[in-house]
Parts: sequence; structure tokens; C-alpha cells
Amino acid sequence: MTQETIAPTQTQHPWRATARTIFAAVVGALTLIPVVAATAGIDTVPAIAQVIVVTTAITRVLALPGVDAWLRTHLPWLAATPATK
Repeated sequence: MTQETIAPTQTQHPWRATARTIFAAVVGALTLIPVVAATAGIDTVPAIAQVIVVTTAITRVLALPGVDAWLRTHLPWLAATPATK
């Protein structure tokens, strides 16, 4: 019995995986605007943890099949795979 190995979408479309990760990181970083606007005596550990948690959550949501279907329709450049013609 032969088993065909299918490459994950990250290797089939690496620029899409990169764009999705950058998008998630940017949205995560945007949540730091109030921290950046705060006084200079901020503690950086909670800020870094905040970016990691938000980025992880966004990446997880982007991996949901329903979200990916919506992305293919409305934001095709952010979908895991290109739209079929």
C-alpha cells in the first residue's frame, strides 16, 4: 500500500504563510498602542506576552476552515491557498 505525501500549504505557498503570520503579528502589535502611550516606566514582559498571546490567537483563528473559506472569498491574498479558477 503506497501512501502519497501531500506537502502542507505552508510549503506549497510559502509567501501566503508569511503574509498570514505577518498579518497576525501586526494585529497583535497594534494592541500595544495603549502601552506605548503609557508612561516610560512600563514593564516589557507583559507587553511581550500580550503580543505572543494575541498573535497565537489570531493564527489559530486563521487556521479554522470557516475563516479560511471566508478569507478566500473576501481577502484572497490572506487565504491559506489560492482561489481555484
